[in-house]
Amino acid sequence: MKAVCVCFEVHLPLPVRWYWPQEGYGEVHIEKYFDMEKAFHNFTKLSENLETLNDTLAESIDNGGKYTLDVSGVFLEQCKWAPEVIEGFKGLDRKSVSFAASPYYHSVCSMFPDMKEFREQVEMDLKIIKELFGREATTFVNTELLFERKTLKVLKEMGFKCIISEGSHNITNGYDPMHVYNNDIPTLLRHINLSEDLEIKFSDKAWSGYPLIADKFASWIASMEGDVITLYIKYDAINTHLQNNKEILRFLKEIPLSFKKQGIRMVLAEEAVEMFKSTELSSLGSKTTARYGMHNLLGNHAQHLFMHELVDIGEQIGSVKDPEKRKELLRIYRYLQQSEVFLEMNSEERRLGYERAVNDLSILSDIERAVMEEQR
Repeated sequence: MKAVCVCFEVHLPLPVRWYWPQEGYGEVHIEKYFDMEKAFHNFTKLSENLETLNDTLAESIDNGGKYTLDVSGVFLEQCKWAPEVIEGFKGLDRKSVSFAASPYYHSVCSMFPDMKEFREQVEMDLKIIKELFGREATTFVNTELLFERKTLKVLKEMGFKCIISEGSHNITNGYDPMHVYNNDIPTLLRHINLSEDLEIKFSDKAWSGYPLIADKFASWIASMEGDVITLYIKYDAINTHLQNNKEILRFLKEIPLSFKKQGIRMVLAEEAVEMFKSTELSSLGSKTTARYGMHNLLGNHAQHLFMHELVDIGEQIGSVKDPEKRKELLRIYRYLQQSEVFLEMNSEERRLGYERAVNDLSILSDIERAVMEEQR
């Protein structure tokens, strides 16, 4: 093993409200469909520890760490509640931190039949990264690590150097992803088990790997064959560990030193694709994948119906005459594309998933009603 690429996803969704049509069919606005109070609570809970997390990341960087950050536009909009959060990310060493681009609204628009919406949201994300951080994003990460071959032409035209996607077994043919993979755009695939060791299992005292210290983790990677391991981890998950197990901070500080002892380099995603010769993986030409499987996003009738209605409404919004109302409708429509909206309709508790679907489709119906009224 020669290198490790670590990417953190920094994202908090805008949660959908429980919406009841009897509330009235009046004006359309964000607060009517989204629970802003809950969003503020979730953001505050994370932001309380972001200074600690970013300070720890800075110490890790001082020890040789390098990190790619995938910060959603939805999260950056919420930073209006605490602008110092953005300053904290700005303060991280520019040579050791890069920013990845993704669909601005953490949306599933890459699955739409037309790529226009996808291109626009990626361009929005590139723009806000440039405005806030003064950086050009050259790595792309699709929502939920979706791998959709039809996006590659668009991404290539936009100049991306590499993409990070899910290393699911239907893509890797059952093998662990350990290389840069040959594609229209060089591709890194998330190592699911090692990523989840940090994202999910780190604080689980019943886990056979507990307690996980930096030297142990580095030794696991050193024993593996291959060029580069890609870890993709939710930043919010690190914050959750912090509530129960502050050893996660020591782990982050020490992991670059432990890697160095094993002869392993930490690299940015765009550096990895330049360092290593790409490996053929024929399934990239024909398969689709996403974090925890495509069935979680489009595995039942309700999700397919919601997707169909979303696409239909998107085609209608452009004909709304009033520019201000069209802008607001478009913003709500894009928030409804968040992957979490789809994931909640596939709840393990079937009744809750059904209730979510009814709720979300009621919202879409109201949006469609508003669009039709504005077309008159």
